[in-house]
Amino acid sequence: MKLLTYSVNNDSLRLGVLVDENTIIDPHQAYIEQLKQQGQQRAEEIANALLPTNPVEFIANGDMALQSAKEAIDYALGHSENTSAIYKKDSVEIGPPVIKPNKIICVGLNYKNHIIEMKRDFPAHPVIFAKFATAIAAPNDVFPLNSELTKKLDYEAELAFVIGKEGKNIKAEDALDYVYGYTVANDITARDMQKRTIQWLQGKTLDKSLPLGPVLVTKDEITNPHALDISLTVNGEVRQTSNTEQLLFNVNHLVEFLSGICTLEPGDIVCTGTPGGVGEAQNKFLQDGDVVKVEISGIGAILTTIKEESVS
Repeated sequence: MKLLTYSVNNDSLRLGVLVDENTIIDPHQAYIEQLKQQGQQRAEEIANALLPTNPVEFIANGDMALQSAKEAIDYALGHSENTSAIYKKDSVEIGPPVIKPNKIICVGLNYKNHIIEMKRDFPAHPVIFAKFATAIAAPNDVFPLNSELTKKLDYEAELAFVIGKEGKNIKAEDALDYVYGYTVANDITARDMQKRTIQWLQGKTLDKSLPLGPVLVTKDEITNPHALDISLTVNGEVRQTSNTEQLLFNVNHLVEFLSGICTLEPGDIVCTGTPGGVGEAQNKFLQDGDVVKVEISGIGAILTTIKEESVS
């Protein structure tokens, strides 16, 4: 299943499911219609509990919610002439597939060629840092560049995975049981801000510095997260190209490692690191008007436009 969020007429973002290139079904609304057709008097209350419109709450409901959503989607497709749950993708605003997670954990220095280009030693343990939820941006959003704040804005193509259920001290062999799905991320980074102190956070969590999307693909559709092509272009020029098989610490290892540090919760986002080819290594930083595309096989592509914005 391919999950996203969408908005109609600037209303709040709500969960949707992409069923083909240009068709979105709202599982919450479809479920209400299905229950009412079955004569259920408390359809809205049941839908609110089982198929909430908030993606993190939906994820927390696990397999039961997924199964009910599939049945509701089938119902909507079978009653397409009489449903209000179907939307054309080009008629709505698409948001990030996960909003307001409890945690965003990022991994640095996790591809060998990136470690080499940054002239760093191979880490014995994953290098982790955080972003705040205000960093999350939609898959086709604009990043507001403040060139007075940073002169070295960089890009980082990354595979991100989302936690599906709570876990602590998870074993590597069980790790994928705790993963809900996968999405594309761009860890936009202000390198000069990142390096002006020994802590990276200030250069890593600017508003809208984590575009996500275009969808969250549930893990049943990606049988091996360690065999995905990943690439990034700036204005059509290829800057990064690799495969997730090159991860130094793979998804299983990261789940085990991170869950030993803190309890992982439904909706938590983990960004797995970026391959070689970042702008800093080439002295090619992002400028006003640049368009950055990140693509991962089996998931899709996100586009971010860099736009200079004056600060009054």
